[in-house]
Amino acid sequence: MIYLDNAATTLKKPLCVKEAVLQAMDTFGNASRGAHTPALDALRMMMEARIALASLFRLSGDPMRVVFTPNATAALNIAITGIKGHIVTTAAEHNSVLRPIYRRENYTIVPCDNLGCISIEAISSAIRPDTGAVVLAHASNVTGNVLDIQSIGELCAARGVHFIVDAAQSAGLLPINMKNISALCFTGHKSLFGPQGTGGLCLGADYRPLPLYVGGSGHHSFDHKHPQELPDALEAGTQNAHGIAGLLAGVQYIQSTGLSAIHNQADTLGRLFAHSLADTPGVTLYGDLAAPLRTPIVSLNIEGYDSAQAASLLFEKYNIAVRAGAHCAPLMHDSLSVSGSVRFSFSHLNTREETQFAVEAVRALASGIGM
Repeated sequence: MIYLDNAATTLKKPLCVKEAVLQAMDTFGNASRGAHTPALDALRMMMEARIALASLFRLSGDPMRVVFTPNATAALNIAITGIKGHIVTTAAEHNSVLRPIYRRENYTIVPCDNLGCISIEAISSAIRPDTGAVVLAHASNVTGNVLDIQSIGELCAARGVHFIVDAAQSAGLLPINMKNISALCFTGHKSLFGPQGTGGLCLGADYRPLPLYVGGSGHHSFDHKHPQELPDALEAGTQNAHGIAGLLAGVQYIQSTGLSAIHNQADTLGRLFAHSLADTPGVTLYGDLAAPLRTPIVSLNIEGYDSAQAASLLFEKYNIAVRAGAHCAPLMHDSLSVSGSVRFSFSHLNTREETQFAVEAVRALASGIGM
């Protein structure tokens, strides 16, 4: 099978990730729930993971501001729920951003152009005196378009509003600096190469959301209120230490391999795929494919097929795994004037041969030969 659905989850994990999870399952107790070696080993590993993630995202200060959650969705819910006032977001967002915001009444959605691009000037214009935060994705999960979060962070700092970043598609692929970011929300199971059920948020010094849930913490058990210190304040209950061990191994793999090397290899494959199909009759590509910085995502449609049919044929006839549909990003598809798309997303662990085979498969479907 040729797996090109890495934007949904990375299937091919480095061996060190699998080994770390297995070792954790054989050795770890419950972190902060005992003074014996298995519990302390789990606690030490989680601290090491916080330090590694703080380093990867250039979070200065206390690594205890790295909070673990089951995924980016949980992290975004915590971060967004803590905001008071008006929120600015964009039409490029995943439902993990949009749906928590829709529960509020006071928000502005900045539109995309027909390439799915967002204007920083439009974001600036949408900020009002009562704006509490700008919330947006670093990289689109549909087009691979990347926003300049450094410039937007500087804008937010100058205007005195919090900046919440959805890094689900960029963490582990693109360099991230937490300066001027109030909350960075990430998932472990995509380009960080961790297991599913891992993720978290990194909190800047200027932002402290309230917990969505409270309960056991392993200490202060006689207090009526949940502990207030981080990370316990936002980590009620037993954490997924087995998964976090795999996440730590994934981060260490990225650090040893090199973030730029990983991105450059995957980016080369994505651009090769898009360039090879650019002039193919019956194939429509989406996004700013000429942008100097992108994530390795290419979404397209093939004339004569809806996205689900095309994805099914790609798997049934060519054993190519891709994603079809709206990808939980309905407003982006509205901006592109389509109801769904076929998404190809590349990893540095894919090959040129796999990429070229996928090109030929799309061409075959577009010509009618592959039916």
